[in-house]
Amino acid sequence: MNPYIAEFIGTGILLLLGSGVVANVILPGTKGNGGGLMAITTAWALAVFCGVVIAGPSSGAHLNPAVTIGLGIAGKFDWAMAPGYIFAQIGGAMLGSGLAWLMYRHHFDLAEDPGLKRAPFCTDPAIRNFPTSVISEAIGTFVLIFVILYITGAKLEDANSTPIGLGSVGALPVAFLVWVIGLALGGTTGYAINPARDLGPRIMHQLLPIKGKGSSDWEYSWVPVLGPIIGAALAAVLYLSVGL
Repeated sequence: MNPYIAEFIGTGILLLLGSGVVANVILPGTKGNGGGLMAITTAWALAVFCGVVIAGPSSGAHLNPAVTIGLGIAGKFDWAMAPGYIFAQIGGAMLGSGLAWLMYRHHFDLAEDPGLKRAPFCTDPAIRNFPTSVISEAIGTFVLIFVILYITGAKLEDANSTPIGLGSVGALPVAFLVWVIGLALGGTTGYAINPARDLGPRIMHQLLPIKGKGSSDWEYSWVPVLGPIIGAALAAVLYLSVGL
């Protein structure tokens, strides 16, 4: 598969399942209503597993601009491919979240709170403090990228090595990693840890004809973009300083 197409499809599956579980848990009238944090974090981890299994053999399954940037800084990915990867990731996230809305659209209509209608698309902090939220996203993404860089098992000189080219076996460690980040570090901002995961669906929330949807909260939108980039850069710099 073309690596850009792989990133598009893999990220699309990730967001279809990730946005889908949030909709299932929080929207009124669903079978999963009230499932709680464990259901959401578990499904997101399994969504990552599915996306990685699909995209891993062709693109390395970044599925996240922070992963692409972190690998680029660490010398494990060709910077020339990064814009195409990021564009594909954002597009896939838009498609996946749009499909999740299409599936749950009647339940979106039942919800009265605009915040509930936005939540399946993008993140929102528990306490609205921009600096703290940036730090939270940076720390969560730092853990994600730093561990992924060691999951690769490749030496620094092995440029363009990819984090998960091992099929379903290689996908499991990353799924567990995302799971524990969600459970341990996700309580402050909802752990976007992925600019495409938040920005693409936020664009879709703006565009889709969702009844009574309210604001897409663009005032906050830069936080889950900048925070993960900072965290990815710090993780890659530390990785380069300590090596393997």
